[in-house]
Amino acid sequence: MSIDPRTLRQTVGRFVTGVTVIAMEVEGEIRAMTANSFTSLSLDPPLVLFCLGKDTKAGVMIHSSPGFAVSILSQTQRDLSSYFAGLWRDSEPPPFSFVAWDGGPRLEGCVAAMGCRIHAIHEGGDHWIVVGQVISTYRDELAGEPLVFFGGRYVGLQVN
Repeated sequence: MSIDPRTLRQTVGRFVTGVTVIAMEVEGEIRAMTANSFTSLSLDPPLVLFCLGKDTKAGVMIHSSPGFAVSILSQTQRDLSSYFAGLWRDSEPPPFSFVAWDGGPRLEGCVAAMGCRIHAIHEGGDHWIVVGQVISTYRDELAGEPLVFFGGRYVGLQVN
């Protein structure tokens, strides 16, 4: 039985995810990408993972990177999600800045972040499964609610 990739994408899209920007610095160049394929893997040792297309620029660079940072975006950073996903159509990028940090560059204004050292990189079809050991954490209690994605679009998060 063959599963149509578009159907699979639409089905998986029914799972609500947060939105992150994964950033790494290799040879003085920061490479960042939007990812919702991020999850916690282990508390002891502290491990997280994300998936990265093999044919992307970041997919090639990840093998030369000692680490990466995962920045969990706030609802006010929706434009940055589009920008780092390669969907930005304006001539000027939205304003943003990275903070030098343990593991990799942290996106200013994020809700939370983790700095990670590369622990392992595994094959996963047309993607790399990148496992990072968390070496630093950051939380901004004043940054507001996280950016959430569901069914191919951003949705609000109602916190009681």
